[in-house]
Amino acid sequence: MALLTLTSDIGGQDFLVGAVKGQLLQINANFSIVDITHQVSPFNYPQAAYICRNALKNFPPFTFHIILVNLFEQSPVQLLLAYYDNQYIFCADNGLLSMIAEGKPELVIGLQLDTNANRNTLYCTKIIGYAINDIISGKALQEIGLPDVSYLEKNHLKPLSSDNLIEGQIIFIDNFENVTVNITRDEFEEQRKGRNFRLVFKRDEVIDKISETYADVPEGEKLALFNSGGYLEIAINKGNAAGLFGLQGFTGQSQNQHLQNRLFYQTVKVFFE
Repeated sequence: MALLTLTSDIGGQDFLVGAVKGQLLQINANFSIVDITHQVSPFNYPQAAYICRNALKNFPPFTFHIILVNLFEQSPVQLLLAYYDNQYIFCADNGLLSMIAEGKPELVIGLQLDTNANRNTLYCTKIIGYAINDIISGKALQEIGLPDVSYLEKNHLKPLSSDNLIEGQIIFIDNFENVTVNITRDEFEEQRKGRNFRLVFKRDEVIDKISETYADVPEGEKLALFNSGGYLEIAINKGNAAGLFGLQGFTGQSQNQHLQNRLFYQTVKVFFE
């Protein structure tokens, strides 16, 4: 029985998530489908890459991961099937794949779409479902689509660093309004070199130690820890960090002055001393 995951920016307001699952089960009633999330913020590549990268690595080898995020940034000509770290990934040709893999997967196959078809979400789902059926039936990946196809690549969002500073961006805010920053524990420790540090956000909010759990500080106090994905997180014990401090998810650079000003609330700096 094939294990499939679904990640999307569809939300839960209409029929589409259920219809996607229905299409897959029509192709193979034995598919086992697991939802990761359908609440990815539209057009937010750093957030989507963070969610997918950290979820995928916890699944058994050879799981099929269907990622319906920003599916129609442009009129789709192909979908991508990638084999990466013993997992199969299906997604649009929109740059997200290279951000999830933080580079090039071992193998990328292009699944060509019929330009005369109505290339909507359910059509794309069918193409993916039939490709999964082919794989579990023993068909070689190179026979399913075009091997070594060219595809759009985007660099994954990395923090800026110098000898005494790492500047990270807020890539995710969870249901408790805890704030995740794109600085991993390994990056932090490599840059720290045993030194003291000051984690600074906004103008005057400072944290100078890493906690292990939220309960390490009194209720209502701010803290920093590394979450289960290994990323730096800013939180308040039994509070809402993003709302209290006005922090926002990173949306990218822009020449628009209003958006430039917003970057002040989307970045976190760590000074080493």
